[in-house]
Amino acid sequence: MFTATASIALYLISSFYLALQLSKGGAQRTTVFFLIATLAIAANGYASFQWLITDQGINFGLLPMTTVIAFTVNFIVLGSRHRKQLQNLFLVLFPLSALIIFLAMTAKDAEITSSEVSIQMGFHVLTSILSYSLLTLAAFQALFLSLQEWRLRHKHFGIFSQIFPSIQTMESLLFEALWVGFGLLTLSLATGLIFFEDFFAQHLAHKTFFSIFSWIFFAILLWGRHTQGWRGKTAVRWTLSGFITLAVAYWGTKFVLEVLLSS
Repeated sequence: MFTATASIALYLISSFYLALQLSKGGAQRTTVFFLIATLAIAANGYASFQWLITDQGINFGLLPMTTVIAFTVNFIVLGSRHRKQLQNLFLVLFPLSALIIFLAMTAKDAEITSSEVSIQMGFHVLTSILSYSLLTLAAFQALFLSLQEWRLRHKHFGIFSQIFPSIQTMESLLFEALWVGFGLLTLSLATGLIFFEDFFAQHLAHKTFFSIFSWIFFAILLWGRHTQGWRGKTAVRWTLSGFITLAVAYWGTKFVLEVLLSS
């Protein structure tokens, strides 16, 4: 598929260009990068739409939905480019997105389609994608925050401190993503419980269980932040625990159903 191939190429070119700019130091030429990045993300979105909307209906398969989440994460970060140095997260996000699209192009994905998508299902899917995307972004921020703190403790400075925002800024951005992602995850679970009678059916039981477990992790973290001022290692551990549980709920369940059990 031409659009998917173009997206991969543009993602890799954007990553290389950004790394080159950062290696030179000084002011970055953000206009050129923004143009290439916008084209890459737009191509990602178009390719994802083609995989998602099929002649048989909506494809809820593992890889098509993951490309949609990759597109959403990148779109959110691109839309927040005015935030100090946040675009440097693309050094990790863009190569990862290129890999995801490559897998979607080459792997034989088990299609799980629905010919009829109600407004309720559409809203549930939308809130799910947005919550997964924001909480995935929060997990990346938590990892970089942990790395920043490690380098600070061991007095390893250098270009890393110039590439990413300060610890205070990264922590602030982390909890912004967590609050919004948690709210959307709450909506996703609520709509699933209200609108779908089979939400606890056998093929969805594991996904529902781990999603609720993840919600509890994030709820405790945000409670701790609000009442106890949790930050640093504590915030990172709870964020990653919640994300891993959510990853098991979504990607783990889909992998088992579509790859292991269908083979």
